[in-house]
Amino acid sequence: MNYIFPFKQHVGAPSEVVVEENAVVERGQLIAKKPDGVLGSNIFSSVCGKVIEIRENEIVIEEKDTDYSKYIPLKSETPKDLLAESGLVGLGGAGFPTSVKLNIDFGGDKGTVIVNAAECEPILSHNIARIDEDPEKLLRSLGIVMNIVNAQKGIIALKGIHQDTVNKLKEVNKNSNVTIFELDNIYPMGEERAVIRESMGVLLKPDSLPSEADAVVINLETVLKVREVIEDKKPLIDKDLTVAGKLSEAGSIHVMFDVPLGIPVGEVFDRCGGLGDEYGELIMGGPFTGKRTFVDKPIVKTTGGLIAAEKFLPSPEKIGVLVCACGADEARLREQAASMNSEVVGVEFCKNAMLMKNGSRKCLNPGICPGQVQKVMSLKKAGAQAVLISNCTDCSNTVMSCAPQLKLPVYHCTDGALRSVNYKLIRRFKN
Repeated sequence: MNYIFPFKQHVGAPSEVVVEENAVVERGQLIAKKPDGVLGSNIFSSVCGKVIEIRENEIVIEEKDTDYSKYIPLKSETPKDLLAESGLVGLGGAGFPTSVKLNIDFGGDKGTVIVNAAECEPILSHNIARIDEDPEKLLRSLGIVMNIVNAQKGIIALKGIHQDTVNKLKEVNKNSNVTIFELDNIYPMGEERAVIRESMGVLLKPDSLPSEADAVVINLETVLKVREVIEDKKPLIDKDLTVAGKLSEAGSIHVMFDVPLGIPVGEVFDRCGGLGDEYGELIMGGPFTGKRTFVDKPIVKTTGGLIAAEKFLPSPEKIGVLVCACGADEARLREQAASMNSEVVGVEFCKNAMLMKNGSRKCLNPGICPGQVQKVMSLKKAGAQAVLISNCTDCSNTVMSCAPQLKLPVYHCTDGALRSVNYKLIRRFKN
């Protein structure tokens, strides 16, 4: 089987290949390095095998006789050098190099490391499963990160609905400077500024960094990988995943630990029993922010989930799109509308969706909605016979307070994914 390693799996510049075609490589061997002097990340082979092709944007390795219990250890000695060498990036979706994120010194008398264990996207469940497997390992990993940035406090933030997991963490937590904080079960509680707002009481501006609140926010899986890098000298070569949806076992959800990077999407589904006979699309990521993928695409550093979504339901000929900064962007909603055989006749953005310099949008106050009546009425005026939205839980609530009265059916970007596992759709909710 062939494994594929794209040169761009992270924020920053693409990595530069350091192996040649026909070269024999080992698991844990550096195959593409961060360019000097720029933001980027090293890439290591997750398998033993032979480099059979070097393409413009990726390396293809034919796997052979891999012992997945072994790897070539990192060569650096200090924690910060090990992180820079390891290729570790944020594993919650953004892919920002961890060595850069943790290149801060709070001085020991201030600073908070927040472990983002919100597992914000519905269906995804590998983070909570990892805590349940060994809560003490998470606390040890958090301590390592706190030492690296010389922080005074630590917070593990997770949703209160996972009460058994919360209790496990509280039972093993012996550090008075570490707090277990329970978040509400709404989307997007895992957004970086939402976690800071809820756990520290500080609302940062959309273009502000957590450092302005004397904080570092780091995804749970990333925290655990920091420990692997520092104590085991293991490069980033494996990834935890949730695999779900229209599989041969309909509506099932599977947690997979230590999936080797570069493995094809189709092979991962096969390891969970295989795809079902019918599905609408394959999603890499979560229902809100995931992207369409295909069976021949590889698992990359930022892959958190694979979902075989339900078939698209027929919708009216003309549809309006309402974009939320916390969910699918305009391009993704247009892609879904096309699959629904609907023409997009209008596009509106949530009033909180602030346009950033790089062209992306960020919410002014994640998860707290300013109201959507005006936007829905504008789509109705544009000729929409229905609306397709990507809104957070609270925004969806406000859409549902007005759209049905205007005789506009509501579709959500998450519908196909949630239907595939028999989850309740994102519509109106009660506190």
